[in-house]
Amino acid sequence: MLRIIERQAEAQAELQRISNRTTDNDIQPQEAKVREIIATVKSDGDRALLEYTKKFDGQSLNAEQLKVSSSELDAAYRHISQDLLHAIQLACQKIEAFHRQRVPKSWVKFEDDGVVLGKRYTPVERAGLYVPGGRAAYPSTVLMNAIPAKVAQVPQIVMVTPPGSEGEINPAVLVAAQEAGVKDIYRIGGAQAIGALAYGTETIPKVDVITGPGNIYVTLAKKMVYGTVGIDSLAGPSEVLVIADEYANPVHVAADLLAQAEHDPLAAAILLTTDSNLARKVQTEVSRQLTNHPRKILTEKAIAHYGLIVIVESLEIAAELSNLFAPEHLELEVEQPWELIEQIRHAGAIFIGNSTPEAVGDYLAGPNHTLPTSGAARYASALGVETFMKHSSLIEYSSTALKKMSSTIQILAQAEGLPSHADSVKLRTEKQE
Repeated sequence: MLRIIERQAEAQAELQRISNRTTDNDIQPQEAKVREIIATVKSDGDRALLEYTKKFDGQSLNAEQLKVSSSELDAAYRHISQDLLHAIQLACQKIEAFHRQRVPKSWVKFEDDGVVLGKRYTPVERAGLYVPGGRAAYPSTVLMNAIPAKVAQVPQIVMVTPPGSEGEINPAVLVAAQEAGVKDIYRIGGAQAIGALAYGTETIPKVDVITGPGNIYVTLAKKMVYGTVGIDSLAGPSEVLVIADEYANPVHVAADLLAQAEHDPLAAAILLTTDSNLARKVQTEVSRQLTNHPRKILTEKAIAHYGLIVIVESLEIAAELSNLFAPEHLELEVEQPWELIEQIRHAGAIFIGNSTPEAVGDYLAGPNHTLPTSGAARYASALGVETFMKHSSLIEYSSTALKKMSSTIQILAQAEGLPSHADSVKLRTEKQE
């Protein structure tokens, strides 16, 4: 059953415990295994990928079968309904429209004495997208990772995803990839897929940035290859925090909590409310909705270990506790959400009002659903176009400007014990005298 607590000190302790639910686990055995996998892929290339695919996924493939063929891509359209195709296409349109508003603009500024300063944005050459398999198929993950890369105008987008029990890739995932502009898709998963993207193999090209969520092995692999390539984030289990008052509907709140808990046994579902009656009703409603839930066992584990209802004295206290937790998803199911939003400092995505369940953002609204977890919203942001771009500074000094600044630059260079830095300026300005 979903627990209810009222004391703020206990609430803070529980929120901290839930936030640390992955970092406190002993992951040394997994780290050693992942390190071995990455090293083997780096040295043995395709041969290692094929061996690990047989070992972990039970699939005996040859190198030619690693890449999804054009005939498989075409066939995927015949294996999904027209309704699903139209839904994917509409989601594509909305996600792309949102991310086009986020493209950073290059700029230059012309200052006095012939000084020109600026910033130039360019996309990476190759992006690698990891799309998990396992418990479910995730065409939405494809869209949320591929479309920002497409909008950033990355020349080549490479996608990897684990094969199914017959070596197949879910057709909805393949259709989503094609609709989002991905053409190079490989049936490979786990830490070995991250290693392949980071270092390249005979079949899979080396990329510059890797994005996309995965299990602990994928997350550790991304952490280990960071520096060789860029990554989006180290994604942990998903989480939602709902702030609700007496105007919230307990049936809806319960559904929103379960919508998060059904992801994973480590998912967190938290309600902060000023209304004790709502708290009890939500507690009862969660149990009722779980009765015939298709993912009951998994969801009950999440609710039992990382589900929580906190009764607070005010919405201000609720906002303080939310900022302490820094949730991936924050729902404001209160009468005046726009007044409360001013008090929110840390959240991956904020869902405003009683008609905005988190599922809207997961699939269709447009903002990215790849968000910081486990408190990372204190310093990190959602995946976006910027993830697939880098910027270069533009600096031009005229001879007049360099001469004017010559003395200052030389003083700073000498203070740091770098005489050649000083000389590189002095020798240029002396010629003009």
